[in-house]
Order: sequence, then structure tokens, then C-alpha cells
Amino acid sequence: MKAKVLVVDDEKTARKSLVEILRLEGYQVTSAETGEEALRHLNEETFDLMLLDIRMPGMDGLEVLRQANGIAPDCKVILLTAHGSLETAIEALRQGAHDYLLKPAAPDEIIGSVARAVDEHSDTARRHRLIEQLEASIRQLKNVEGLERVMPAPSLAVTLSQEVNLDLDRREIWFRDLRVSLTPTEGKLLKVLIENRSKVLSHRDLVLLVQGYKTSEWEAPEILRPLVSRLRRKLARFPGGEDWIQNVRGTGYVFEETEPSQSRNPRPSLGGD
Repeated sequence: MKAKVLVVDDEKTARKSLVEILRLEGYQVTSAETGEEALRHLNEETFDLMLLDIRMPGMDGLEVLRQANGIAPDCKVILLTAHGSLETAIEALRQGAHDYLLKPAAPDEIIGSVARAVDEHSDTARRHRLIEQLEASIRQLKNVEGLERVMPAPSLAVTLSQEVNLDLDRREIWFRDLRVSLTPTEGKLLKVLIENRSKVLSHRDLVLLVQGYKTSEWEAPEILRPLVSRLRRKLARFPGGEDWIQNVRGTGYVFEETEPSQSRNPRPSLGGD
């Protein structure tokens, strides 16, 4: 399957042109007109690559890049810049951007830069998977040979209800044979809600605690709504989970569940994936 690409440009013509070029190459393409819209997409979906215009009204490309590094650190970023903003492009490269293209860029140049970024993203993902597989193999060998005598460092485990457990460090929820993983942002949100269980948190406070930046009263609910919706769908797979995150109309959200308990014991063995 071809990579998923997010195109961010406030100029309608340029944005549509980029989308068409990439779709013709077989990529799955989503577009955004503003930096705020781009961040919402990054919170809702996983992208391999983002083409990002530096100069945009409101939130500019540098701010989008800064926040994207926290939301989706594995997403490669290619900057779209005019001649007058080359210094800004250099600063963005220092912040981790993969490449930059001078506008207007030729289709071949766009396709080539995107292909290189996608290949690098795939190589990085393959290396991460290989390291995880090797570490898992080493742990299995040590267990079989009786070489591992020291207990692993405990992780923060929370019991949400009878037999429903959450590992906050690993962002995993399990109930008997059912095991669900959370994205980093979903894990942050659930951790904040659990740490403040039975306390109503405003939309703005939640965005600040989870995403790390301040928003307006009207913008914060729009940022949170898709994130809370995804998290609720995952929690609803567990007994009682559909009622744990409750909406307080016009204010924010509160986490409520029956007889919560918390321990510092290591997570029980879950077996295979």
C-alpha cells in the first residue's frame, strides 16, 4: 500500500495541484488549508509524510512543525518555501524537517523528494521493528535458559474495573484475551483523565495538558472532539468502558468509573500479540 501524505497549504490552487500530482503517483493524500487543521489531522490519523507550506496566515509552518514533532514524531516533513523565506526553511531543517522545495516546484522534483522521504520513513520503521524483534528474542532466550533472575522494572498499572487493566507506560489496555493499544496522544489523554478522575477538566486545560499548547475557548473543543471520540471507541470494547469518559456540556470532560484501584506491580504476562 502506498504511503499516506498530508498536504498543508493555504493557497487553494497550489494545494489542489500537489494533491493531484501525488494521487496520480498512487499515494493516499489528505489536504489541509491551515496549520490548525493539519494538527487535527495528525491527531486523528497516522501519516508517513507531510508537505508543509512555511508561510501561512495564523499558525505558520514552523509552529506546525514544532507541534507535529510532538504529535507524530515519525512523520517526515517536506517544506514548501518561497525564495524570501529560505532562512526560515533553514531553521525548520534544524528542527528536524526532511527536505525543502522552492515554490513553485516542478512535478518531478516533488515526486522525487516525496519518494526519498517515504523510503527513509519505511527504512526507519523496518529498523524499529527489527530491534523490537531482536529484543523479544533475547528476552525469550534468557527466560528459557534461566539467565534472567532480576525482575523487570515495575510499570504503572491501573485497574479500571474488574479484570480491565491499563499499562500507562506501554499504553495498553487488556481484558482477558482482548488487548488494545493506544496512540501516544490517546495515552496522554487517558493518563491525564485518570490522574484527575471524578474532576471536571475544561477543554482548554486538556489541550494544554495533553498537547502542550494553549488554545482559545472555541478552538479547544474542536481539537479534542476527534481524539476523545477515538479513545471512547477503544474503551467501549471493554466492560463498562463506554461510560468512563463523560462530557460535561459547555465545560469539558470527566473520567468516572467504579471502584478504581492502582498499583505499582509489573504488568502480568500477556502472551503473544
